[in-house]
Amino acid sequence: MSAIKKFDDNSLEAICKILADTADGLTGSEIESLLRSSSIHDITPQLTKWKRLFNALHVQQQKDGCSNNVITFIQHSMDPIRYARMPEKFHSRQVQLNIILALRGYEITQSGKVQYARKVETLSEAERRARSLRLKLIERGTHPDVLGFCKAELLEENYFHAVFEATKSVAEKLRSLTGLTDDGADLVDDSLAVKRPMLIINNLSTETEQSEQKGFMNLLKGIFGVFRNTTAHEPKIKWVISEQDALYLLAMASYVHRKLDSASRTGLSAPDTGKK
Repeated sequence: MSAIKKFDDNSLEAICKILADTADGLTGSEIESLLRSSSIHDITPQLTKWKRLFNALHVQQQKDGCSNNVITFIQHSMDPIRYARMPEKFHSRQVQLNIILALRGYEITQSGKVQYARKVETLSEAERRARSLRLKLIERGTHPDVLGFCKAELLEENYFHAVFEATKSVAEKLRSLTGLTDDGADLVDDSLAVKRPMLIINNLSTETEQSEQKGFMNLLKGIFGVFRNTTAHEPKIKWVISEQDALYLLAMASYVHRKLDSASRTGLSAPDTGKK
């Protein structure tokens, strides 16, 4: 590994205060073990946790002329396997550390690795990046069609409209695949109805496969009914969507997009329903 520029004292202190927080940080024994595994000497074990950690990392940087061993310590402390039974603690530390690291041109990924990132200049920008719903969705492999429809809304952390736009992206995918112009439940029925489907997600050759197609139809109708129709008709102030709920819905929309991406066209034309 090539030499990585040393952290300035302010950044290093902020990192240590997060990792060795009095109430919610690494324990003394964890600090001792992680320093040892990172080949860093624990020079002042008698001090408070964050000062102990700062001194050890600071001296190591000075000795090495780079921050490589410090990066190794951060990565060891953020190894996801350490948080298997407390994932919320991993995400909390990741967000806090990324606010600091973004100001110096780094970030911690979901795998616990430190990597280079675009440097930000302000604290507010660092906070937006670290807490961004869009970043979380990207890390979870959210379908690009969902991200494309939600870009502006997610950057503003506008969960209400992000949900609305995500459901619109599903309808648009169905219309682009079938040439239909309707919406909601009618669009689902005309596209996927087992008796005369324009799109199929399997061969429909067995009862099980037909049940899967029907279940997929019901999922789509549920998405439109619960989210699209509600958000279209209720004032924003009355429809509260948390970040966690937005993540669930957008993950569901991604699943639907992937199923539609692999769906097959039957060659049938739109049914003649008499609708204009």
